[in-house]
Amino acid sequence: MLLYILRRVISAISVVIVTVVASFLLFFVAPTDPAGVICGPRCTPERLQNITDSLDLDEPVVTQITSYFKGIVVGRDYTTGGVTRHCDAPCLGYSYVLGVPVTDILAKAVPVTLSIVIGGATIYLLFGVLIGTTAARLRGTTLDRVAVGGSLVLGSVPYFIVALVIALYATFLPKTQYTPFFENPVSWASGLLAAWLCLGLTNSASYTRYSRASMIEALGQDYTRTARSKGISERRVVYRHGLRAAMTPVITIFGVDVAFQLVNTIFTERIFQLPGLGLRLLNAFNQYDLPVLMGGVVVGATVLVVMNLAVDILYTVLDPRVRLG
Repeated sequence: MLLYILRRVISAISVVIVTVVASFLLFFVAPTDPAGVICGPRCTPERLQNITDSLDLDEPVVTQITSYFKGIVVGRDYTTGGVTRHCDAPCLGYSYVLGVPVTDILAKAVPVTLSIVIGGATIYLLFGVLIGTTAARLRGTTLDRVAVGGSLVLGSVPYFIVALVIALYATFLPKTQYTPFFENPVSWASGLLAAWLCLGLTNSASYTRYSRASMIEALGQDYTRTARSKGISERRVVYRHGLRAAMTPVITIFGVDVAFQLVNTIFTERIFQLPGLGLRLLNAFNQYDLPVLMGGVVVGATVLVVMNLAVDILYTVLDPRVRLG
């Protein structure tokens, strides 16, 4: 098990490194002048030269990439307006538009996105699995048809329509705003409730179908029939034997979905005006703030790789049939 995890960690680190190098080449080694893009329309020759020197844009490509990775490990100095500022490790660059290190910008945005995704994921996983499991147990009944039909209808409604309906008619919900969890947990939960419901409702439809199909397959396996023949109660057969096996593919999809949403909550943040990672990267795109965009790519790649690693490990725990060799 430890050897398997070690191999997966090494593979994950290599994927992140390759992604960072490819992204750096895309953003900073381009036909256009990246220093001029970062400097903006009101650029002065002195400011342009400071950006070029700080980012080593006049150096060979290998030196530029090495300097970027060195900044992540030990930190880096940036010069703007004649003032040199130190960016502590892990340094993901310096925003010349906002005048602060990229790490500081993302450190404020990531907790907002995490809060949105975790709350929404909790809702759609719990409700989706509960409804899907119940529908599988009562396969062919009216409740099963209602669950499947309702999930199909809800899954076909565009996300922005669900958000609009919640914004217009769910006036009883608290005002949407972000409060840090450790500052006030109650305000944190109440301020994100509308976003959670929007994300949870739109995704619970697909998880209902995933869970139902997986549970029907699990309940038809030999081990569940053997469990029934031993006189074990139906509830125990379903929730102890069937659900564990049925959750394996659901958890795999869940891990991928959560990782994707952590870097793709831009619509939720835009609709509810929450200062998360997606909204911050959209603003950086509009402002041609390449260091912030590059930092967002690094964070997103790391999140995706870590979530995939976690899913792989959890997969082996849930399903003893998986061989690690």
